[in-house]
Amino acid sequence: MFKLNSGTNTSDLAGRVVAITGAGSGIGRELALLCAQRGADLALCDINDTAVADTAQTARGFGHDVITRRVDVSDPEQMTAFADATLGHFGGVDLLVNNAGVGLIGGFLDTSRKDWDWLVSINVMGVVHGCEAFLPAMIESGRGGHVVNLSSAAGLLANPALSAYSATKFAVLGLSEALRIELEPHRIGVTAICPGVINTAITKASPIRGAGDTEGRRQRLTVTYQRRGYTPARAARNILRAVERNKAVAPVAAEAHVMYVLSRIMPPLARWVSAQMAKAAK
Repeated sequence: MFKLNSGTNTSDLAGRVVAITGAGSGIGRELALLCAQRGADLALCDINDTAVADTAQTARGFGHDVITRRVDVSDPEQMTAFADATLGHFGGVDLLVNNAGVGLIGGFLDTSRKDWDWLVSINVMGVVHGCEAFLPAMIESGRGGHVVNLSSAAGLLANPALSAYSATKFAVLGLSEALRIELEPHRIGVTAICPGVINTAITKASPIRGAGDTEGRRQRLTVTYQRRGYTPARAARNILRAVERNKAVAPVAAEAHVMYVLSRIMPPLARWVSAQMAKAAK
């Protein structure tokens, strides 16, 4: 095992173990493949067992050990079982990536209690369950390591068209910043990743709430993401760069950087930008 910390060269992950949730598609899949390409052994999970098996098959082509498990991250017992299997097989974990998440498009007044429960159970509690399952062993090992939690640009600048989603991603950001301070004595870094418009399947999979042409809104969002053209593979490279630099918060894509800066130095302008973005999404 090796300590992942500031100055660590993540271009060479030989001998390290990386655990990733939501590894069946999108950023999680690409991060798994990049880590395997750079020498890491992998523990991968996803709620879609077929998708994560496909990721694993491709990752094994780089010649490293990969284990998989079907996991619903909202279920703490399933996450604990995943951690137990990972630690039993590899003996430890160097990098934990809490990537699994879901989206929901809609304002607060259009979002049901059921929607809230679903989003929070995965986007927030999924991260909590991942940390609960893996951190005790990471601390006990005394080897240090790193935790990556996937927040969002919507966790930097609230979007009224994504009220519940933004709230869950703000929660992940806050948890990550608190954990970073708490885990520093154990030589475990924590980075909150805040992606902007990344061309994944999230726009096709996210429920849309509110009046109007739902499929028309979905199509416009999908086209926007496709035209933006920021690939999950590029996001994965930036995530490992953020780990190498031991960043506390890492916006990914230009729009995420803009949101990060505006939210901190020009809040009134940030709120105006957010309002315009919400109008454009309708």
